[in-house]
Amino acid sequence: MKQFFGMSQRGDLEEALRGLSSPQFIMLLSNDRQFEGHVEALEKRYPGVPSIGCIGMSYQTEIVEQGVGIIAFSGVSAAAGALEEVSTMPVKYIQRLERDMQAVNASSGDTVCIDFCTGNDACVLTTMYTVLQRRGISLVGGTGGEGRVSANGRVYQDAVAYAMVRNQGGRVKTYKENIYHQMGNYRFIASNTDRANYVLGSLNGKPAKQVYQSILHVTDQEILTRTFQNPFGKLNGDDTCIISIKEVQGSALACFRQVNDSDVLILLELGDYQAITRGTIAQICQEFPRRSAIFSVNCLFRYKLFSERGYMQTYLREMAALGSHAGLVGYGEHYNNRFVNQSMTCVVFE
Repeated sequence: MKQFFGMSQRGDLEEALRGLSSPQFIMLLSNDRQFEGHVEALEKRYPGVPSIGCIGMSYQTEIVEQGVGIIAFSGVSAAAGALEEVSTMPVKYIQRLERDMQAVNASSGDTVCIDFCTGNDACVLTTMYTVLQRRGISLVGGTGGEGRVSANGRVYQDAVAYAMVRNQGGRVKTYKENIYHQMGNYRFIASNTDRANYVLGSLNGKPAKQVYQSILHVTDQEILTRTFQNPFGKLNGDDTCIISIKEVQGSALACFRQVNDSDVLILLELGDYQAITRGTIAQICQEFPRRSAIFSVNCLFRYKLFSERGYMQTYLREMAALGSHAGLVGYGEHYNNRFVNQSMTCVVFE
């Protein structure tokens, strides 16, 4: 299996495709202004090749912020499609995923599902995972920008674009990296939530904004940057799903992830992220002595945090030492049936 990465900082698709021959699966990571044009041109250039795309930044050893990035695989069996109406009824289209899973003869050891979503991620992932878990198929993906994704040359709104990718040359395995740990013994019960708009109204019966400010001693304006260091966490068995704060709404906090009444939340704090990322790299090296490719999704907030602290380029260089590494800067990260924030998820191909 081989991974190709091409890019153009100025959005020139031909430049990004230079050197790509005989791809068996393609991911398009474009910008808002050129997305539709890139989707159409890519399909004309490689008709019939399974593809998915979204609006977002891409990276290999540097970030492509406003241009276009292409990630393509060879040595794989792939099938791509889309589930529509994800805000209301994604299950209506679930037979498409079932069909494509069968088309590649997916199995747990060598197949992964990669997805790009426009929203309602938690519901979408739960729906998709009811099918994927039957064969033990893992999922990695993220939220794209501007409410549009593409699959096989067609642009969709209110949808999730997905690809079933089977490695013909070995195993696959997914990973999730969390650079945060619990702060103190704070434990909150959420209430007065607005699930549709991801609004957190109260914590332990007190206004959510007041609780956050009283612990961290920050102003309204500082809340939006302090979430880089101190997001919330939702307990999910032995795992913690990170919840980023999007904005202040009166006495409430709007988040990037849904919070429900009676959810148990904790407060998180930033750990030694450089040591944690080195640990992830070491684990991958131990479990995959031979690696052909790594595809990852890094949260926009991780990108901002790492950039502000002068670590982003170092991080990309360290990941590049694993081999062929490329990915997407997302607005939320997907890992199996979990929708998380401020995390990194990836799939490693043997």
